[in-house]
Amino acid sequence: MLYRYTILYVASVPETLAFYEAAFGFPTLFMHEGGDYGELATGDTKLAFSSHELMAQIGKAVATEPPAKPSYELAFETDDVAAALARATAAGAVLVQPVTEMPWGQSLAYVRTPEGTLVELCTPVT
Repeated sequence: MLYRYTILYVASVPETLAFYEAAFGFPTLFMHEGGDYGELATGDTKLAFSSHELMAQIGKAVATEPPAKPSYELAFETDDVAAALARATAAGAVLVQPVTEMPWGQSLAYVRTPEGTLVELCTPVT
């Protein structure tokens, strides 16, 4: 079995893909011609987005507002958390936690994306 992709439900797939490319550097791998589904090239596991509208059309009831307290986060590994944080906030991400050095040797920071997803920017664990 393979963990192939994660799909997040968003209001606008094209806007979300454009944000993730500007903020984190992930290029669009695929976008359906209707604009209701798209995938980013993130490595072996794809990060995908589907519109709220498409989910309603196929009978799935999904959350349309981000929760006040998230139950998950995405983690993007980088060698330079400060530079990644600057890029993300310049693209419109909201700072949640500035760069912090953890006792186990890892640097990390947190941002929230325009659609509400909590994203950890982190160095590899040493």
